[in-house]
Amino acid sequence: MASLRTLDLEDYLGASDRREVLVLAESGEDNKKIEKAIAANGWHCILALGKTRSVTSEARALTTRTAQQWCHIDTFFRRHRRLKWHTMRLTTHGNTRKRMDMRVRHTSGSLRSVGKVELVCSELRNRPDGRRTYLACNDLRATARQIVMGYRLRWAVELFHKSVKQQLGFEEVATHGFDAVTAHVHWVYSAYILLHMSPPGLSPGVQSMGDKQRALQQGLADQEKRHILQQLTQIGGVQRYKAELRQALTGT
Repeated sequence: MASLRTLDLEDYLGASDRREVLVLAESGEDNKKIEKAIAANGWHCILALGKTRSVTSEARALTTRTAQQWCHIDTFFRRHRRLKWHTMRLTTHGNTRKRMDMRVRHTSGSLRSVGKVELVCSELRNRPDGRRTYLACNDLRATARQIVMGYRLRWAVELFHKSVKQQLGFEEVATHGFDAVTAHVHWVYSAYILLHMSPPGLSPGVQSMGDKQRALQQGLADQEKRHILQQLTQIGGVQRYKAELRQALTGT
């Protein structure tokens, strides 16, 4: 938690307004210490909550004793059946885009250990199993649609992690110190960024990570060939290139 509290995003993003930072977290990352660190840094967040996370409404917080005002979020929305369902139509991501109908219920409340938030209960419309997602956002200006759409952006993060694990050795960490692990993460992220900078010879339609790696290697090889040819065609270039090779082989 100390590293999160002292994290300076300017090192990664450059100068930015803290209020423009949005942290997205799934229910498996529903951790009170993390959420307190996010709030302390002045960042906005959209959190997926577990069913047993304690919340309360603003009215109940004012009229009920502290010990009795909190309840699990699934219980909270069952008690507030007066909240109307609203249907929203979204478009799925991926190569084949499809329309998806969802319905949501939305209200203001408080999340234990975090403070005032906007609470959203969402589910796929007419889904047989009735599986619901509970979301909380500490930006009190956000609408239910913005919260749902913002959380759906997390899927891009999941695809990113899948890619770097399978292709760039993200999980292959042979170190124990925290600084060494951080360095490994930075190297993997740098490699990912490099592979997505349109390597020379890569057609715009190529999406495969393997194809991008091969195109990048070919581009670097072609660049080295151009450098050699440029040197050899200059006056005294053969001698200079021989000197470079001798230095590379002998280290002198």
